[in-house]
Amino acid sequence: MFTVYVLYSKPFDRLYIGFTSNLKARMLSHNVLGKKGYTKRYRPWTLIHTETFQTKQEAMKREKELKTGSGREYIRNHLL
Repeated sequence: MFTVYVLYSKPFDRLYIGFTSNLKARMLSHNVLGKKGYTKRYRPWTLIHTETFQTKQEAMKREKELKTGSGREYIRNHLL
């Protein structure tokens, strides 16, 4: 199982979209353990949406869709 997830940083009004096979560990990485990168700069992150898929390919396709302009617009209009 793979999970596509959307994170929101309210203090910075930022979105992050990704996918993983272990959501709990990934959230820990984004909010606590990560030492560098985009998500460290905009902590704390709140999980606002998830979708599950059977294959990595399906999850990657959905992640790509959500990262488009229309995907981000959908997130801002329907999930925030």
